Amino acid sequence: MTRPTAWLQRLGRLVARALGLAMIALVRLYQLVISPVLGPRCRYWPSCSHYTVEAVQVHGPLRGGWLAAKRIVRCHPGSDGGIDPVPGGPSERLCREDPELDEHYRCRAEHTAKH
Repeated sequence: MTRPTAWLQRLGRLVARALGLAMIALVRLYQLVISPVLGPRCRYWPSCSHYTVEAVQVHGPLRGGWLAAKRIVRCHPGSDGGIDPVPGGPSERLCREDPELDEHYRCRAEHTAKH
C-alpha cells in the first residue's frame, strides 16, 4: 500500500505537468496564429514566447510562469531589450559559450564602448 503523501506527490507532479503542457500549448498557438499577424514585437532574445516555453520546460509551470510574467512586463516599447536568457536554461548556456558576450550577456564591444 502506498503512503498518502506519495500519492499526493504523484498527483501534484501530474497536475504540474498538465498545467505546464497547457501553458506551452497556449504559447505555441500564439506563435502559430497571432504572432505572424502582429509581426516581430519582442525587444529581447530569446523572444518572450520562446522564453516562456523554455522557462516552463526548465522550471515548471509555477516558477517558469513567474519568470515569463516578469519578462513580459519588462518587454515594452520603452524598453532597451537585449539578451535575457532563462536562468539555468539552454539559452543561458548558449550565452555563456559565446565569446562575444561578457558576464552580463552584453556584447563586449558595446560594453567597452560605453565605459
